[in-house]
Amino acid sequence: MDGIDVAVADLSITGDLVELVPVEHAEHPFPEDLRPLPRELAGMCELDTRLGQAFGDVAAGYLPADLVCSLGQTVHHEIYDGKCLGTLQLGQPAWIAERTGLPVVSDLRTRDVAAGGQGAPLASTLDALWLGELARSTGKPAVALNIGGIANITVVSPGEPTIAYDTGPGNALLDAAMEVLSGGRVRQDTDGEFAARGKVRPEILAKLAGDPYYAEKPPKSTGKEYFNAEYLTLAGLPTTQAEDLLATLTELTAVTVADACRSHGAGVVVASGGGLRNPVLAKALERALHPIPLRSSDSLGLPRDGKEAYLAALLGFLTWHGVPANTPSATGASGPRLLGSITPGAAPLRLPEPVTTAVTRLRIGGTSARS
Repeated sequence: MDGIDVAVADLSITGDLVELVPVEHAEHPFPEDLRPLPRELAGMCELDTRLGQAFGDVAAGYLPADLVCSLGQTVHHEIYDGKCLGTLQLGQPAWIAERTGLPVVSDLRTRDVAAGGQGAPLASTLDALWLGELARSTGKPAVALNIGGIANITVVSPGEPTIAYDTGPGNALLDAAMEVLSGGRVRQDTDGEFAARGKVRPEILAKLAGDPYYAEKPPKSTGKEYFNAEYLTLAGLPTTQAEDLLATLTELTAVTVADACRSHGAGVVVASGGGLRNPVLAKALERALHPIPLRSSDSLGLPRDGKEAYLAALLGFLTWHGVPANTPSATGASGPRLLGSITPGAAPLRLPEPVTTAVTRLRIGGTSARS
């Protein structure tokens, strides 16, 4: 809940190829008064409404368009014994449709969960279509890495099913530690300022890295329901300086991500997400991955700060055209599924003829109709 990401894309399908042309992307401040998650039902209802209104106000600034897709704000992702029992995203799409007049695709994770999947990482769909040619050209797996609150990877291997899962914390524990240490005044270690002044404590790193989650086999997913301030409290860590704790948590993210990438024989790691804005984390990740090269998604034409929003655009486009948008080998679902629900806009729904050709490739780039 650190911002509202938005992206505008031109998309088209020709045969088995989807072309996505990035038009623009931005991050809008998240309303401060919506940050504390309510526990009572009335507060949850208000949050659902006000998030939808906030999303609608942002989307209205990017018209004209044909379709809006919203991943919503995940407020809970229930995992028990490795199985996803349910997932809840808020941000009522009716408010987005009312504000923009456009049809809205939303609630994209639930159908995959209902089919036995984790509902995540949905980025595996974009990554599998996008990095397939890179993996085939090098003959080695191409790994897409996203570092948000939670870090997740997609492993795209030549001739093999795509694998994707959450590796563990991205920024989640760093943010939690900063909020606790500052008494709620600071929510993140901006530019890794605290971590840069600290030293990694090997004994604390070993204790944290011994969490059973890291040894679980994919598909798997996790969230801030698990990796949070309470997690750090219950871990029984020895007393240490704040700077050393932040340095150690930064190293934890880097090491667990690198271990996961290396376990799949990664030939290259293509990274995106807010975690890359932290230079201390980025450098720790480069060290942990060496000699595996680390590339930003920008180098392949997809803005790293806008990737998740462009993912939403792609998923909505696929649903609108009748194309299954999950990757069962990555999420664990029992098969391909059309994702999401569609809320009509101001006009009656007029969906295009469903695409019957299997979509196997994604090209980033080209010329936008808005150019």
